[in-house]
Amino acid sequence: MSQNRATLTRTPLEKTWVPWMGSRLSKRRGSSVPQFTNSPTLIVMVGLPARGKTYISKKLTRYLNWIGVSTKVFNVGQYRREATRSYNSYEFFKPDNAEAMKIRNACVNTALQDVCDYLTRDQGQVAVFDATNTTPERREVILNFGKENGYKVFFVESICDDPEIIAENIKQVKLSSPDYVDCDKEEAVADFLKRIDCYKMTYVPLDDSKDRSLSYIKIFNVGSRYLVNRVQDHIQSRIVYYLMNIHVTPRSIYLSRHGESELNLVGRIGGDSGLSHRGAKFAAALGAYMRGQSISDLKVWTSHMKRTIQTAEALGVQYEQWKALNEIDAGVCEEMTYEEIQEHYPEEFALRDQDKYRYRYPKGESYEDLVQRLEPVIMELERQENVLVICHQAVMRCLLAYFLDKSASELPYLKCPLHTVLKLTPVAYGCKVESVFLNIEAVNTHRDRPENVEVDRDPEEALETVPEHI
Repeated sequence: MSQNRATLTRTPLEKTWVPWMGSRLSKRRGSSVPQFTNSPTLIVMVGLPARGKTYISKKLTRYLNWIGVSTKVFNVGQYRREATRSYNSYEFFKPDNAEAMKIRNACVNTALQDVCDYLTRDQGQVAVFDATNTTPERREVILNFGKENGYKVFFVESICDDPEIIAENIKQVKLSSPDYVDCDKEEAVADFLKRIDCYKMTYVPLDDSKDRSLSYIKIFNVGSRYLVNRVQDHIQSRIVYYLMNIHVTPRSIYLSRHGESELNLVGRIGGDSGLSHRGAKFAAALGAYMRGQSISDLKVWTSHMKRTIQTAEALGVQYEQWKALNEIDAGVCEEMTYEEIQEHYPEEFALRDQDKYRYRYPKGESYEDLVQRLEPVIMELERQENVLVICHQAVMRCLLAYFLDKSASELPYLKCPLHTVLKLTPVAYGCKVESVFLNIEAVNTHRDRPENVEVDRDPEEALETVPEHI
């Protein structure tokens, strides 16, 4: 333990810690996420089929949940499938099919009722209404629904006239739809194109003049151009900013922790130590692996900490340092082992186990704080193409949770071992993950949540999941 670390033991500050800890805990657990106390927001998708509405809905929902804004998608197509049980043909979507229109309107009403339950009873903050909503009459129904319930309504219209983009969307997404299970691919494509034609008969896009009182963003050809109108509040601003940064260009994102560090060897958290001998070997192996990927335009990002910089140096390429990628700040527990934290701050150790995502180290950070710090990194990752991020365990967990749509309770326990590269490839509605161990041994730094998380637990129980170290 360093000299200044030893002075933390049994100081007057520590002696007064326990009596007021209970009243102060909520403040240190206090959310760093903006709390949207105004009206809930209803995001309404608009556009013809095969224009990426569900892709946008899912991606936006994943982002909002990741930053702590409770969001849920309501896909009307799924309601229709549950109501009809089977799909026959595009004729179901003909505007003059009165029986089918009756079913479709009923599905919309059911979905809106579920939206109301989610935003009111379940206290959700944002609902995404994923449907075509191509007629002014349908949009008027939704606007009245929002007004009656006190929701802010924000339209997201995806307009695409590029036949290559539409064809690729049909191939990648629509042919795997439950509507076309066990169907001949050519017949399915032909049927789906006729379905689009049915919608075209009544499609009226949002009008820049007639609809100027509405709040909306128009996205042209998956992001080649945008039109934004009457953004109402902070959450809509964040939604617009996010939607203007995402793209669908094929690419891969590589996530790796730094090589094993000197402090990793002795089980100390945080700090700014350099690489161990094995960590240096991993850095060389990482360079060889990335060269084998043959990516000419690869960008490499590191934190400002020595161990990530030393890892990047071995690649022999330019890299960019991000302070936002620094490891979670453990405050007064920096450079301590778990055993020392349990000895000197047993209450803190237990409280962190009780709610690892929201717990904030004294004079340090929580995972929730870290997510907010990493939001600009996520935005830039969405803008970029191929990137290698060399970071730290807690940081990698936060980034991985975004791409894999993991909850706040799952995030702090995601396994991100040393000397392993995760290759993330965005696909239609999610992310494909390949885990590559580069065959350089390293210590285990992962600690599972112990069963007993009570403040008065025995030290043995508190430390039962601590990984071995020197």
